[in-house]
Amino acid sequence: MSDAAAAGTDADPLGPGSMLYQLTRQTRWGLVATRAIVLEAAHPQIGAALITNSTFVAHPWRRLRNTVLSAQRMVDPDIRVRQREAARLNRLHARITGTDAEGRPFNAADSEARAWVVATLFESAVTMCRLSGESLDGPALDRLYAEFQSFLALMDPYGGKLPPTLREFWRYYASVVEERLENTEAVHVILDRLFAQVPAPPLLRDRPAVWAAGRALAGPAATAIVVASLPESLRARLGLAELPGTRTLMHAAYLSTRLATRLLPEAWTRLDTVMTMLDPAYAPQRNGDAPAGPPVLEGLRRGVSKAGALLRLLTPDPETATAGDSTVRSASRFFSEVLDQTGDGHLDWPDLAAMAREIATRLDLDTQDEDRLFAAFAGWWRELQKELDTDGDGRITGHEYAAATAAMAGSALIRIAEVLFDVTDTDDDQVIDAAEHRALFRTAFDHDPGGDAGERLTRGEFVRRFLGFMAGRRHSGVYDQMFAQS
Repeated sequence: MSDAAAAGTDADPLGPGSMLYQLTRQTRWGLVATRAIVLEAAHPQIGAALITNSTFVAHPWRRLRNTVLSAQRMVDPDIRVRQREAARLNRLHARITGTDAEGRPFNAADSEARAWVVATLFESAVTMCRLSGESLDGPALDRLYAEFQSFLALMDPYGGKLPPTLREFWRYYASVVEERLENTEAVHVILDRLFAQVPAPPLLRDRPAVWAAGRALAGPAATAIVVASLPESLRARLGLAELPGTRTLMHAAYLSTRLATRLLPEAWTRLDTVMTMLDPAYAPQRNGDAPAGPPVLEGLRRGVSKAGALLRLLTPDPETATAGDSTVRSASRFFSEVLDQTGDGHLDWPDLAAMAREIATRLDLDTQDEDRLFAAFAGWWRELQKELDTDGDGRITGHEYAAATAAMAGSALIRIAEVLFDVTDTDDDQVIDAAEHRALFRTAFDHDPGGDAGERLTRGEFVRRFLGFMAGRRHSGVYDQMFAQS
């Protein structure tokens, strides 16, 4: 850590020489992000936004993955990438408003709440270093805090600020923990579901029972480590008991991540490496056909993919042996896996807004294309209400959806597909070639409907396939990666 501090420069506090840049590239940043999200969720405004408008309930792992990706973009070597990500976050947060269960208004763009998000990341980073046996001397701690202040200034230039000095920060942090944080529903959803929904790695993707058994053992241990690292007073308020032995387990976990970072080759301990091995939907920012990562990463990915294919060949799963992209989901399964993004059992505007946010995030859309996309989704929601909301309560149940699935493919849904086509057809030749499709879906391209990586899609064919998936008529590995998988 001290070496990183020495390498930083005042001219660019978030550049490759900064401590924060290095931290967000290390696997142990996952410990920081996970703990910080729990602290964020205990804030009433953030907790309400997560429960009512976010996909954390149904897709907690995907939400964590996007948080990690966003943090990396915010410290990208290219300042234009940082500015673009900050603008995207501002647009995203401005669209998340409402009232909580007690009638209190919330706004994801609230400056106080956004300052708390950055504060939790900083405090969790310091806690990680402390629990790892890594001391931060005065200058290093000051520098790290200044970097987080710059991080917030980039994200919210006209709004919230962290206290000017570290001494004042610790007083601020303690007061928020004691006076503002609450026992929110979002905290318990995160702790109950995050590690219970870690997606299976490629080798076990078609063996859910095997992965579920391992996850059932590791998940509770990971949750216990997070709980043990929280402030004692907050644990008591949240009703979270610290089980015997968890403190020792917590120290062992943090120490092991530090030792791995120091002793193993850097490529092995990069967050990108671990996340991509575990979750192919994780896609660091790339340009065109640039390699997805260092040679060791690509080699590992290819090896795991081959091993998974061999496992499937030798031990075919009777439930998937005849399944393909054209397999039809039941209406209820499609409703729960794809449409009900917030996991509340109903389809309403927050679900479709979550889809639009996921697409905009993955494709890093600019303001104009993002506005077109949200307008198209809003139009689709109006069509769905008109056709499927038979009782007029402003939301659609799974039964209402199953009774009229043909209405899913209306004109507004076609407009959504056309927005996707337009942002993908970068050379404007009205055909999507393989390179453009890879740029659109940076993950799971080999599972693209149709199978031929060299296939060229016209606008009509692209729209037809998108409608086929969104109407629940056919599977799609690509769209599953975006919408259906955790």
